[in-house]
Amino acid sequence: MTASAEPAAGRPERSLHIAWIGFAPAEEMGGVPGIATDLLHGLAALGHRIDCFFPAARHELPARIDGIANVTYVWGTSRWEWNRWYSRSRLTAFISSQLARAVSSLRQRRVLMRRHEADPYDVLYQFSNVENLAIPPRLRRTVPLIAHPGQSSADALRFLLRERRLHLQGRPAYAYALAAAMLWTRARVQRRQIRRAALTFCISQIFREHLARDYGLTDERSVVVPNPVRLDRFHPSVRPPGQPAEVIVLGRIATGKGLESVVALAKLLHGRGVPVRIRVVGGTSVWSNYTRLLEELPPENAEYAGPVESGQVPAELERSDILLQASKYEAFALTVAEALASGVPVVATTEVGAIENVDRSVAAAVAPGDVEAMAAAIEDTLERLRRDPAAVRSRARAEAERLFAPEIVCAGVSRALLELTRPHASVSEAPAMGLRARDELSGSAS
Repeated sequence: MTASAEPAAGRPERSLHIAWIGFAPAEEMGGVPGIATDLLHGLAALGHRIDCFFPAARHELPARIDGIANVTYVWGTSRWEWNRWYSRSRLTAFISSQLARAVSSLRQRRVLMRRHEADPYDVLYQFSNVENLAIPPRLRRTVPLIAHPGQSSADALRFLLRERRLHLQGRPAYAYALAAAMLWTRARVQRRQIRRAALTFCISQIFREHLARDYGLTDERSVVVPNPVRLDRFHPSVRPPGQPAEVIVLGRIATGKGLESVVALAKLLHGRGVPVRIRVVGGTSVWSNYTRLLEELPPENAEYAGPVESGQVPAELERSDILLQASKYEAFALTVAEALASGVPVVATTEVGAIENVDRSVAAAVAPGDVEAMAAAIEDTLERLRRDPAAVRSRARAEAERLFAPEIVCAGVSRALLELTRPHASVSEAPAMGLRARDELSGSAS
């Protein structure tokens, strides 16, 4: 099926030739694949030419980006598959997939260099995985490198070490040691790669601060731009809260998600007789499994519903009244943006990046681990929902449209790239240009 990128309002005066280095979206859904699809579609709609270098073997792409005239695809050789001898467990699957990706990326170096020599690239755009090996070292010295990470291994390692006791309840000791070693290695590689980048897109201000602390990222080489959300996947209602109201906790059942706070909150609300039911939805991660902790949820007002596919997330949010994001730290938390798009108000910790610029009437902020504050915020949000559900849900949707609409996010990304590559600029001028672009983005979000 052939798709087209619709003409975008505010098309830039010049287009860029972008080498996009990252994984290939496999279908139309949320999560990182959905973010990649939204960014590729939006940048193409603005007129930029994009060559995508995917380490995976050719497979079907989302219809929105398959066949766009100004987007081409260079497929890799990796034929990694699930349920083989190397991918029967989640841990071996992760390790083998990373190795297969690395080998395939190395093989793409020659193709990338040949294409650059025939039609030079303006920027090299590393999306999500900044450890990608597809870029020839000599090309990095002449073409600005853009890093757009979705997470930091240094953060993952920090919480893995802090929550050792909880982690060992769900994974054997050898898996813990292997996870720590892998994250430590990836953190060192990420630090080196990000310090090489001319510009780093940070998905929240708090994420930028963590990258500055752990990897030495500077203000001058960074731009804060949130993740996009495809709004038409979500359909807000104007219904009043249920009896009992449903509070959804949606995300990984893993390290750093504040699940011990969720258990304590459920017990507190049950003891007070607050008419809510907490529904925990999500699967475990490669590194950790906190499902044993959820066995302590009081069955009278809470349940663990298990994992769901990305395609089921809109329906899960549609049936919910409040999203609780109790994470001790979250670089963004796409579920927050998706909840707002569904007209669902949010209670989240101050360490969750996605709530940074959201109207506090639909995104209450509490300190990580402050269970009393979480309970008070939930009760306050429920009271406002009961008084005027249409107004609350409408405001939540409006905030998602204001902050996370793909066309807004892609326009911000495009402005930063154009500023970085303005005529007669050199790679050495990137720091000052990155600062100007960051200030412009910050102003547009206020």
